Amino acid sequence: MRKLTFVRGLLLAFCLALGLMCMASSASAQISVGISVHVGPPALPVYVQPPCPTEGFLWTPGYWAYGDAGYYWVPGVWVAPPSPGLLWTPGYWGYAGGVYGFHAGYWGPHVGFYGGVNYGFGYGGAGFVGGEWRGGHFAYNTAVLNVNTTVIHNTFVDKTVIVNTTVVSHASFNGGPGGTTAVATTQERAAENEHHFQPTSEQMSHEHTASMDKSNFASMNHGRPANPAMSKVGERAENQQKRIANGVASGKMTPGETAKVEKQEQHINKQVKADREANGGKLTDKEKKQVNKEQNKTSKEIKEDKKGKE
Repeated sequence: MRKLTFVRGLLLAFCLALGLMCMASSASAQISVGISVHVGPPALPVYVQPPCPTEGFLWTPGYWAYGDAGYYWVPGVWVAPPSPGLLWTPGYWGYAGGVYGFHAGYWGPHVGFYGGVNYGFGYGGAGFVGGEWRGGHFAYNTAVLNVNTTVIHNTFVDKTVIVNTTVVSHASFNGGPGGTTAVATTQERAAENEHHFQPTSEQMSHEHTASMDKSNFASMNHGRPANPAMSKVGERAENQQKRIANGVASGKMTPGETAKVEKQEQHINKQVKADREANGGKLTDKEKKQVNKEQNKTSKEIKEDKKGKE
């Protein structure tokens, strides 16, 4: 009887792995077979893209990863590609065989299939329209990317790639109830067979750091992460949460003060969401300045609250 049960267990495991492998056939073929979840990830949050910090950096959208405590948000961030000429294909969750499996992102000469998930900022569900490589230098399309043109001059404007729609999907997975229904195109399948590069060590560190911050977990933020994006790995937004945490741990911020700044962060995110939805998914320059002003105000209050207890 024990032997029969063992054999059945092997068959079940084999069928699960086979189902997940089939899911990968239209993607990067780099699915983490060991990660299979019966509950789908939360919807994608709406957030502001921070400005590109350095010429040559590319935007990698935020996504939901999965850990021992459930889904957690990995903030969108600007990173350096492994080498010039490479583009980022975002990872995504796919549904098949009753479970959700994660298809890992990768670098390659062309953008492959990422489940039809609309990550925004040039990743509208198929391909990438945020810019292109020109002679070893990346040219940014400022119609969809947040780039300070007084600092970075290799830019252009192509508004024809913007698709205005009153209904924007925030689905974070492909297939299954509530997911996208996209299927890989011939071009995306061709990109799948090209030589790929794994996420950089900086990206791996970024995901690991996100997994250590409890505020990133959906069980804590209810699908609305306080720090959905940052300019560089380990910079600003995450540091702001650390300042709050450090202030609480050291006794320099009272529970009331902590609740106040956390509420301000939530207010900023809600304001950003409303402004973006009212302007076709993109903030105006005036709105960006207002958001930065409020974030600076919150940072100052954190500093003053901690200073007052010293």
